[in-house]
Parts: sequence; structure tokens; C-alpha cells
Amino acid sequence: MTAVLTAPAPSTDNAEVSDRIGLRETVATSFTMAYRGLLKIKHNPEQLFDVTVQPILFTALFTYIFGGAISGSVSSYLPVLIPGILVQTVVLTSVVTGTQLREDMDKGVFDRFKSLPIARVSALAGALIADMVRYGIASTLTIVVGLCLGYRPAGGVTGVIAAILMVVVCSFAISWVWALVGVTGKSAASVQGISMMVMFPLTFMSGAFAPVSTMPGWMQGLNHANPVYYMVNAARELMNNNSFGGDLVWSLVGSAVVIAIFAPLTVRAYMRRA
Repeated sequence: MTAVLTAPAPSTDNAEVSDRIGLRETVATSFTMAYRGLLKIKHNPEQLFDVTVQPILFTALFTYIFGGAISGSVSSYLPVLIPGILVQTVVLTSVVTGTQLREDMDKGVFDRFKSLPIARVSALAGALIADMVRYGIASTLTIVVGLCLGYRPAGGVTGVIAAILMVVVCSFAISWVWALVGVTGKSAASVQGISMMVMFPLTFMSGAFAPVSTMPGWMQGLNHANPVYYMVNAARELMNNNSFGGDLVWSLVGSAVVIAIFAPLTVRAYMRRA
């Protein structure tokens, strides 16, 4: 009987234990949680549909629908489209992070993680790190489809790899925003609806598919506060010119700021839902 009464005691001290865990242990447990996320994909391969079908479908459709109308020919449009659709595809994929996080919380998976003597951020960071694999798959497929359609990046292999890394890092930062929405949202459907309602306007007005100079003046002004706009410009500079310009700097600095703000907010909201 005594054992039964005293069993809950370790869980009451879990928050203090979690706070004392060092950076090395936090990183290690985060990657362990990321491995769990990859195992989920292995057993549920349908989770990869959005990063496999969407890049192929969107790249082919947008190339042949808008190529002649915007640039006069498909070959002339590809240097404009491929960097833009690379950003759009990966950024929209980050929305799934919040949706899946909400689903896991609704199923009670994260309740078990809260009882473990691990850093509070590990479960969240692990899920986001695992999603970076999804971003890498989406990026690779987009570039491969572009090459099959005739795109030849003037920035070479270095420029393409740099662009992919930039997009993945920035999308990881944005995924913290959707993780916060996932933690505080009422359902996975509402999280997905809110995320898409925000991201679709940002991606389509960013110049990913058409030159920003052709847009109304007020929309061009809004783009200066649009993070996707800087990501698209940076991707084009890297892939077409192998140029490391100001847009790349703004994208990376902005990503660091987003992580610094939203990671603590997400962890705090996550622990409050305990």
C-alpha cells in the first residue's frame, strides 16, 4: 500500500529535474525524439504524400500554366519559378508540424513525455527536427523535377545546396510558429485552417511565381514585411547567381529572431497544457 501511495512522487519533481538538465543532454534527447518522429514516418508512409506528390505536381503545373504567360517561354520562366516554388513547397510543408503536434497531444502521446526526466523542450524540438527530413525530401524533389523540365541553375551545385539549406533552416524557424498554434489550438483541423489562411497569401504575394514589380504598389510595400519575400529573393540569388546577398542575411537573422521568440513561448504554452 505504501508503494502505491508514494509512486506519483517522482512526477511531481519532474519539472525541477527537467530544469537542471544541461544543454548536452537536451540536444541528445531532442535527437532521440526526432528519431521517434522518423519511425512514425516509416510506419505511416502516407505522411510523406505532401512532400512527394506536391513538389512534382505543383512544379509541373505552374511551369506549363504560367511559363508562357509570364516569361514568354518555359525555359525563361524556370529560373524564376524553381527557386520560388522551392520556398513555397517547403514553407507550406512546415504547416503540417503544428497539425501533427495537435494530433499527438489529442492522443495523449505528449502527456507521457511530460512525466519523463527530460528537458521540456526535447519533445517539441525532436518533432520539429524530424520534420526537417521532410523539408529535405520536398526540396530535393523540387530541384529534380526542375532539372527534368530543363532548369539549369547558373549558381551550380554550391548555389543549389546553399539555397536548400537556407530554406530548410528558415522553415524550421517558421515551424515554431505553427508549433505554438498547434499547442494552443483546439483541434488539428483548426490549426491547419489557420496556418493555411496565413501562409497562402504570404507565399503567393512574395513573388514566388510572378515578379513583384508587376504588383500594385501597396502589395509591393507589404512584401517588405513578408519573410517569404526575402526567402524567395535569397533562393533566386543563390541558385541563379551563387550570390550571398542581403536577402540571405535578412532571412537567416529573421529565422534566429523567430526561434528566439516562439521557441520559449511554445514550450511555456506546452507545459501550461499539462
